[in-house]
Amino acid sequence: MLSLVPSWTETLLAAGIMPVGRTRFCIHPADMVADIPIVGGTKDWNWDRVKALRPDLILLDREENAAFMGQQKDIACHVTHVGSLADMAQAFEELAGLLNSQELDVMAARSRALLDRECGLWSPQQPLPALIEWGRKPRQPIRQIVYLIWRKPWMAVSADSFIGDCLARLGVHITRFDEKYPVIDLAAFDPETTLLLCSSEPYPFLERKGRLAELPFAHAFVDGELLSWYGIRSLRFLEQHLPVRSF
Repeated sequence: MLSLVPSWTETLLAAGIMPVGRTRFCIHPADMVADIPIVGGTKDWNWDRVKALRPDLILLDREENAAFMGQQKDIACHVTHVGSLADMAQAFEELAGLLNSQELDVMAARSRALLDRECGLWSPQQPLPALIEWGRKPRQPIRQIVYLIWRKPWMAVSADSFIGDCLARLGVHITRFDEKYPVIDLAAFDPETTLLLCSSEPYPFLERKGRLAELPFAHAFVDGELLSWYGIRSLRFLEQHLPVRSF
């Protein structure tokens, strides 16, 4: 198998499955991916390198990868689409069956178990899930939380996404937009009652936090990998932080 989805590459390795190729963004765990050949990125590839590795299957994701990758007819593809925790459990099950992997079966069961956990309740007085550091803490009650993924233009993630579902289960409810990844105008939000969550990826907000300090909004820098890398990384994170249902 050749994996072109960074979070699935990490998951396959955790399950004891070694992909024959990866993208340059498949960086975890560093000591294991170092020996796996790179064939390109998530939106581009060197087709000659791909064919030279002679994979029996290419693992893709509908949102992560370019459409043309799944449209070629030379090599079989499996395409996931993970928009919620329930989708992640289903994707685990499909991969477990496809690869005949008991380890992935176990991960699927662990994901299903998370669906029965209680949702968290968060307030600004409590630790923020996946927090790296605060830029400016809220001074007023928060009425709206916007999850940012890009600057110039400002782009956000809607609540109806894997990130939104994970955060909602942790008690953090981000804004719902008509599009899943909308371009937004920050001037449309009240700086007194809006909290910006600035993801560590794909835009490196933390590395350029000085520019965020100029904004009048409360804002925090959060670990985007924990919240968006569906698979073993988000599974472990949610297992650690979701409340266990009490009876």
